Amino acid sequence: MAAIEFVQNYDDLSTDQGFQFKFYCDRCGNGFQSHFIANKVGMAGGILRAAGGLLGGILGSAGDSAYEIQRAVGGPAHDKALKEAVQEIKPLFNQCRRCGQWVCQDICWNKEKGLCKQCAPVLSEEIASAQANAASQQIYEKAMAADLTQGIDVTQATAAQCPNCGAETSGAKFCPECGASLAPKGVCSKCSAKIPAGAKFCPECGARA
Repeated sequence: MAAIEFVQNYDDLSTDQGFQFKFYCDRCGNGFQSHFIANKVGMAGGILRAAGGLLGGILGSAGDSAYEIQRAVGGPAHDKALKEAVQEIKPLFNQCRRCGQWVCQDICWNKEKGLCKQCAPVLSEEIASAQANAASQQIYEKAMAADLTQGIDVTQATAAQCPNCGAETSGAKFCPECGASLAPKGVCSKCSAKIPAGAKFCPECGARA
């Protein structure tokens, strides 16, 4: 039998009951499954196992052996089924003469250029992709340039968690659960100025330390 030429990526789904194969596009991975072809030898093996189960003895052992399964699936019948499966699925693929990949016609083939889309991208698809990427980048740049901190005093010292009760503070000056001050020690809770050690009042705003 002549060599069988087709994609390098495929699954052999054959069993002792029949032959079936799934071939994958080398670029996108989309799969195409061939029709199931019954295996006469495999069906005979199934009958043999059934008879062995009823009658017992050596017939049953032979029917259940791994050798029988391998013999039923392999051999000329398997090669013939693979060749038929290739003939069935191959028209759905094209081989790129530049990179050698077998690619699916619907998604990965540039009909106008006669090459796969990896070697000859479709310009309209590239433009659409570039526009989407540019829009995403511009949105990011505009968001970075916009002032999203209006009404928020970024100089105000704060804590994410109350050191007294462990509650979430959400940026508040005092704990919403226990009322404890959330200003760091040595810092005025009103104006965030540094309070010298031992001082009872803030030297900047006069608030009680």
